[in-house]
Amino acid sequence: MADVKNQPPRLTSKGQATRARILGVAADLILKRGVVGTQIDDVRRAAEVSGSQMTHYFKDKRALVKDVIAWQAQATLDNHTQPELGHLDSFASLRLWAHLVTERQKQVGLEGGCQFGSLAGQLVESDAETRADLAAGFERWLELFRKGLLAMRDRGDLRREADPEALAYALLGALQGGMLLAQTLRRIEPLRDALDAAVTHVESFAADTADAADVV
Repeated sequence: MADVKNQPPRLTSKGQATRARILGVAADLILKRGVVGTQIDDVRRAAEVSGSQMTHYFKDKRALVKDVIAWQAQATLDNHTQPELGHLDSFASLRLWAHLVTERQKQVGLEGGCQFGSLAGQLVESDAETRADLAAGFERWLELFRKGLLAMRDRGDLRREADPEALAYALLGALQGGMLLAQTLRRIEPLRDALDAAVTHVESFAADTADAADVV
């Protein structure tokens, strides 16, 4: 797991590790119980820290939830920036991304879905500030796809009329919708087929369609 962004100043390495552990525990509890069903004291006990430690890192539940959003967004990006995926800037890397996402869901028994998406579903209508925090997380995710797709277009892999913004929406939308359906139906096909359709859509803009077909 990469270091959490926007760490409070002057934290020691041990302090950063403790804070990251608390955030991981909080994210897991929120995923299982929901935000309403997760209290500060629940997190404290599960993380095995003292009350003074909790208040040192998070002044209240709102601050904790805000930091969980940022932590979960970073964790999601970490899962999409594995070395084998490069910069998601080739047809092959997008196909591999779709495969890895699908396999990961199989390994967890289709339980949990997208953790950041689940968090957003719970909190998006809470208040404007929370919605903005969630939107920022999704924007970072979209930017990862946009950069890769833009690089493909600039390199000539994609035709000039390909719109990296629209294609990024298609990829992330397929992931979010496919994850939710697969989680609800307990079948991998909705996720597998949604991702396949989204990547196939990207491949339809290949400057040389034979190049895209080679990686299917």
